[in-house]
Amino acid sequence: MKKIAIITDSNSGITLEEAKALGISILPMPFILEGRPYFEGIDISPEFFFEKLIAGADISTSMPNPTYVEELWDGLLETHDEIVHIPTSCALSAACESALGLARGYGNRVHVVDNQRISVSLRQSALDAKILAETGKDAAQIKAYLEEEKSFSSIYLMVDTLKHLKKGGRITPAAAAIGTVLNIKPVLQIQGGKLDAYAKVRGVKQARAVMIEAIKRDMGTRFATFAQAGQMRLMIAYSTNKTVAEEYKKEVNAAFPGYDITIHPLSLNISCHVGPGAVGVVCVKTLEGAG
Repeated sequence: MKKIAIITDSNSGITLEEAKALGISILPMPFILEGRPYFEGIDISPEFFFEKLIAGADISTSMPNPTYVEELWDGLLETHDEIVHIPTSCALSAACESALGLARGYGNRVHVVDNQRISVSLRQSALDAKILAETGKDAAQIKAYLEEEKSFSSIYLMVDTLKHLKKGGRITPAAAAIGTVLNIKPVLQIQGGKLDAYAKVRGVKQARAVMIEAIKRDMGTRFATFAQAGQMRLMIAYSTNKTVAEEYKKEVNAAFPGYDITIHPLSLNISCHVGPGAVGVVCVKTLEGAG
């Protein structure tokens, strides 16, 4: 049986400590804060990051240096036969296309997966890949499985402020100003690797209800067969306030009794775009036994 290394990036929300326990390697995603590069999980704390973000510091996301990626691959290939590298969706990060290009120089030893995932859905892909490797699947088989399953995930995310969407050019300054006055809470959706507006509602309570109804619809239509077979997982994701996430979990639990719903923080890289106070709900198809 081939020895397969599984890699994903820090946008999955998997910390370096978790990764070590899971037997998964993490590629830290960089960002630039006030002109200086930082790497999540290495040289910056969430507390410092959000302090700067809330204060309006100049923060932008970046992509890993190709040389660093190759060094990570080369080190793993000294002890493994093949690598399955699962980056953030190519539709959302240039790091994916970069990795696909680099992999061409490694023949069939490095397989880069674009299964259009980010955040906790990307986390689940890495966990599923690990299970597949442990059951004897080679890198090509794991890549094929993950890409075949790419559409079996939905993310709905409420952002607390429109400022960061405005900064990223996703809404106009006029729309941001009106939204602030009217207490508009945008709900975003990620399906098929694309970040789109799903709804604009007034107030947090209504936004939370809209997200639950969206998941209900998906679980009753697109994912009905998987839900009936016990193959769907529900998760809560948040940027800054775990207490808010825990409160929202109670609402989601009431709507979906019997599900073991877990809570996970969004990566700092993602939080740079959605801002503090974001909270969302995710449903994703999973291999039986995946954590």
